[in-house]
This record gives sequence, structure tokens and C-alpha cells, in this order.
Amino acid sequence: MTGFEASTDSEGAPEGVRLQKVLAAAGVASRRVVEQYITEGRIRVNGIVVSELGRRIDPEHDLVDVDGSAVQLDVSKRYVMLNKPTGVVSSMKDESGRPDLRRFTEDYEERLYNVGRLDAETSGLLILTNDGELAHVLAHPSFGVTKVYIAKVEGTVLAQTISKLTKGIELEDGLIAADKARLLDTSRGSSLVELTLHSGRNRIVRRMLAAVGHPVTELVRRQFGPLHLGTLPAGKTRELTKIELGALLTLSRRDSGVAEAPGEQENE
Repeated sequence: MTGFEASTDSEGAPEGVRLQKVLAAAGVASRRVVEQYITEGRIRVNGIVVSELGRRIDPEHDLVDVDGSAVQLDVSKRYVMLNKPTGVVSSMKDESGRPDLRRFTEDYEERLYNVGRLDAETSGLLILTNDGELAHVLAHPSFGVTKVYIAKVEGTVLAQTISKLTKGIELEDGLIAADKARLLDTSRGSSLVELTLHSGRNRIVRRMLAAVGHPVTELVRRQFGPLHLGTLPAGKTRELTKIELGALLTLSRRDSGVAEAPGEQENE
């Protein structure tokens, strides 16, 4: 529910809510500023530029973007970034009694769920939300959201190894190649490697690096799509900024018709 009451015409047919009112309630800008945006051609509804100031929309179904960035009209939706620490499983209730994600959602009124998973020994960026549609699209492996990881591995990684990671490695479940790979540091018998991937295969980062002879000793996800972990400490949460949320929603709407496919769920 968006919290808006749609007006009706003389015959009882819904006319919708004024666009200015909806966007002001969503925190985009004041009604006066939104009117200015409309006259400047900066707002689209369902992909079509709005030109009339009296435009009404259905907040339940219409998709609105400002300057190409999607806007969430449903103010009941919550979007939270978590820096998941190691030792925590990506579940809201672990049947084995291991530490789970519930401790990070207790302070929020909404019932939040995680988007995708990180394995217990992997730390880093995880999204918590009550937006089920967005969660499904972003977590689905066919959607191919780009993720960036930094891995501490055993041994000295050579330039040839970095090249091999991007050219492709044959694993037991098929060929896999990193979108990008680079060596960040090498010291005292270990190396730091940054990998950029869009695959959702199970434990793919660890398996790729093990396959080239450099087992992972530490792994953190620094980026998920347009979101960056930044300086958020391990075990802490924060709500997404409006800019971050706009970028995330824009990404999710780009191809929200992802087909159902069996198998993979992200679990690095």
C-alpha cells in the first residue's frame, strides 16, 4: 500500500493522485519544485515524459522516474544495507541455532529479508528489505547483478593468474570468467585480489581462486550493483540514501521480467 487515496470522477471511476502530491510524499521535492521538474521535462511516468502539471497517476501501479532515476512511491518499503560479519549465516532463522540475521533487523518495525546470501565465512554488503519484488529480481542469477569482492588468498598471485581469471576457468559446473580481476597487493606469502562478477553460482569466488592455486583465507563483498559498502563497520546497518535507492530501483526495473530458472542462488 502506498498510503494515497485516489480521487474519483462523477461516475465513480478512479482518477488517481496528482503527481506533485505523490512525489512530495515520497521525499523527492516540494510540490512547487516538482512542478518545475515537470515543466523542464525531467519526470517520466511509465517511460513517457510528463508535460502537464495536472497529471494524475496510480501510485499502486505506475512507475515514475526523475532524471532517469526510479522513485519508490510506496513509503512503507524499507531498504537497509548491512555489513555482514563473518560467522553469521544469511538466514532470518537458522535451524541449527547458528548466529543469523535477526539481530540486525530487530530495531526495524518492518519485517525485513535478505537479498541473496553470503556464506557464513564471507563478510560484506548485504541488502535487507521488505520489498519482495525487488529482492526477487536482484537475487535471481539470471539478472546478473555485478558484485565486487576482495579476497585474501594464499601465495603470490602472478599477472598470468589474473589473466586466467578473466579469460575463463573450467569448473565442475562449467566455464566461468570474472568480468574484471586485479591484483591489489602481495606480501608475506599472501595476496589481495579484487574480482568483479555477475555470476550467482554457489561459492563461485572461492572455487575460482582455489582452481588457480590460491585458496581464499578471507573474503568480503564490497559492492552490489550500484551500492558500495564504503566505511560501514562490520555488524552495522544503515538505510540507503535516496540516490542509492534510486540507482537500485532503476537497476531492478531494467529487466524485472526475469524468467524463473531452477538452481542457482547467490551464496559466495
